[in-house]
Formats: sequence, structure tokens, C-alpha cells
Amino acid sequence: MSETSGVPERFPLSFQHDFLRMMDRGDGTGPFGPRYVIVGGWRVHGEIDLAALRGAAADVVERHEALRTRVVLDENDPHQVILPPVEPELRECALDGDADRDEVADLFLNEIEAGEFGAGEQPLVRFLLGRFDERDAVLAFVAHHTAVDGWSAQVLVRDLVARYAARRDGAADGLPAVRQMRDYVTWQHENADSPAVRRAREFWRENLRGGRVVAMRTDLPRSPDATFLTSWHRYTLEPEFSAATVEMAAETRSSVFMVLLAAYLTYLRDETGESDLVVPTFTPGRHPTWTQESVGYFFNFLPLRVDLTGCADFREVVAKTRAACVSAYTHEIPFSQIIAEAPELMNAVMEPYGAACVFQAVQSPFTMTDEEHGGVRWTAIRRRLRSAPVGTQIPNGALWSLELDPAGDILGKFGFNTNLFHEPTITGTADGLRRTLRETLVEPYEIRRRAA
Repeated sequence: MSETSGVPERFPLSFQHDFLRMMDRGDGTGPFGPRYVIVGGWRVHGEIDLAALRGAAADVVERHEALRTRVVLDENDPHQVILPPVEPELRECALDGDADRDEVADLFLNEIEAGEFGAGEQPLVRFLLGRFDERDAVLAFVAHHTAVDGWSAQVLVRDLVARYAARRDGAADGLPAVRQMRDYVTWQHENADSPAVRRAREFWRENLRGGRVVAMRTDLPRSPDATFLTSWHRYTLEPEFSAATVEMAAETRSSVFMVLLAAYLTYLRDETGESDLVVPTFTPGRHPTWTQESVGYFFNFLPLRVDLTGCADFREVVAKTRAACVSAYTHEIPFSQIIAEAPELMNAVMEPYGAACVFQAVQSPFTMTDEEHGGVRWTAIRRRLRSAPVGTQIPNGALWSLELDPAGDILGKFGFNTNLFHEPTITGTADGLRRTLRETLVEPYEIRRRAA
């Protein structure tokens, strides 16, 4: 509420929310529907002070305005409204402690992801505590994805744990000062026509001239009236894939994502016969840097264009991919500004048998692994192996994520709209990239190891 008027404070939509509006059909299947959720899970070992945990959950809602902000999709006046803090729900349930507890935790999170959470609910997060016994539990949260992105999920729980420890032990929480989503939107709109943004728009206009996002061929034709769910295929790539990827990244001064993207581009070139490829990814969008402590929806949809013409070997593919990524990151702006400079970019993926496949690597600097706070040990559940016939919604097409697991594997998850794809197409595509990774990375890596 405004301190002077008692009227809820309002502010414009971010450009990221404008991007989500572009994909929303208003029928509940898009990003403002009840299935566009994000779920996180943490194993919790130790005796939990439930009163302190409830209080910490309320503290987090008060700390981060995005968790109590409503997006108003008025056609003539879209905006956001900040609402007063409300204590979030914290529900307890029993989990089967006699079964494989890691598998039960995985299934527990899948079940939560298959549920619904409306964009109009307040606050926009709820917590579930699944207990195996008094000293072993899974703490999960579910939030609407328009309010919480993947980076924010880790910030949210880091702050929850800090507040839990502070309430339990009576000590300071040590959390940094935080700025709000409305501060970011104000900054974004004030700089929408800055010299840096104008240079970035010029870059995208030239970079994407004549380019089209590579369309993944669907099994079923696109229909504006189709109802659909999103399924998730999960799998692992063995430790040799991770080791070879990390080695190539170090040798070429690239990120792990750049190397994996280079392999994906190689796979696409072989499949399509095309060398000039545009592949979309999501970036954290945490610019300026003070947004790194904030909860909200900051993701940017970024098209990466790489021309593999003339590449004689995989290292040249990696070099071109690295150069393209660096240029794109340097000129990163929200997609609603990019598409204004390249209005035909998405044409191929909107054809009756075409869809976009977003390719990304998952990362966050706040992921907790076996950390003790408030007399409890907290570990993020990252190793999820159970596929799910119904999960969090992808508004349009497919989303492919890879993550290096501390255990040494690469964890893969591939989400797809069931009105467009059959599962064998998705698993076959994942197998195709596996073959490409083996040929371009693993086999040369193993030859070098044997020679050494």
C-alpha cells in the first residue's frame, strides 16, 4: 500500500512480462495460466522448528515484493500491483520412509509440479514439508513462474533459510539489502532508449537479418484451439560426457554451455543440412548486477546465431559458438526489443509443423549443498531422474536443459507440449545429441587419455 493514500502501489509491466504476454492465449494454457509454475526441493536433515519456519516464510514474502505482486492483463492498461504481505501456506505431509527416500523425494516434487497454482493467488508462493521422520524431510515450494524464475528460486530459499536460522537462534540473518522488481522495471523503462540499448538494437537488427529460429518439426500440426499439457523427459549422461565437456571448455576458454551448444549446433547441422543456425536460449537477465539479490522474473529469451560454414573440426565450431555467445551477451536486451528489430525471426517455428526448442544450461550461484543453518542441514535436490507425464507448463514448443551434477553426470531434462510432440520424438532427439557428444567430445577425450 502507498504510505499516504492506502491505495495499492502499481507499476508497469517489465519487458520480460511483455514477452510472456506475446505467448499467452488467455485460455489458461499459457504463461499466465495455473500450470506455469516453478517448484524447488531441498532435503532437510535435523529437527525442524516449525514455528520458526512459518515465520521465516512470512519474512520472505515481506522481503520480496514480487511474491505479493499481481499482474493485471488489462488490454488497454496492463500493469502490476503490489499487495500487502500475507503469510504463505506451509503444509505438512508424511512421506514413505521405508522406500528409497531419494526416489520418493523425486516423485513428491513431480506430484507438486503436476498441480495448479493460479497467477491470482496471494502470496505467489506456498511451501510443503514432506516428512520421512522427525529428522529427515523434503522442503518444497511452488510459485507462479511469472513471479519467480530459476535464479530467484535459489535466492528465495537462501533467504528463507537465513531467516529461519535468525528466528531460531535469535541472531542477525546476514542478508544483503535487496531492491525490488519495481525498481528494476523503473530502471528498465528509464533506459529503454539509452545509447547502450540503441546500440544493442542495431546489433540485433544486423545480426539477425535474414535469420530464422530453427524449427523443430512437430509430430502433430499446430492448432490454436488445441488443449495440451507439458511432459518432461529426464535422463543422464555418464561422467565421461561431463569430463570431456569440462576439459574442452577449459582448453577453449569457453563456458560449459558454449561447448554443449556447439554440440547441439553440430547435431542440428547434420539433421537439417543447414549451416546458418539460430537457436534460442534463456539467460538469467540479471542486469544491472544489483538484481542478483532480487526475486522476480528476469529471464531473457536470447536468440544465438552461429554460422558453421567452413568449420573443419569441432574446435572451430566451439570457437564460432563462443564468439557468437559473447557478442549476444554483450548486447543482451529483452526479447520484446529484439523481435522489434527482427520481426520475421520466429516465422519458421509458427508454421503448422514447426516449434521452437529452447536450449539452456542450468546454473545458480546460490545453490545449497549440505549447508548447516539453524541446526539443520540443507541440500538442494538437483539429481532428479524421474520423467513426468505432466509437469510445469511450457507455453509453446520444447525446452531442453542440461546441468552438470556434482556427482559427475550431466543431468538432462526435456520438456515438450503434448499437442505437438510424441515422446519418442523427444527421446530420439536426446539420443541424437548423445551420439553427437560422443563423436565430437567423448571419443577424442578418451583417445587423449589413453595416449597420456
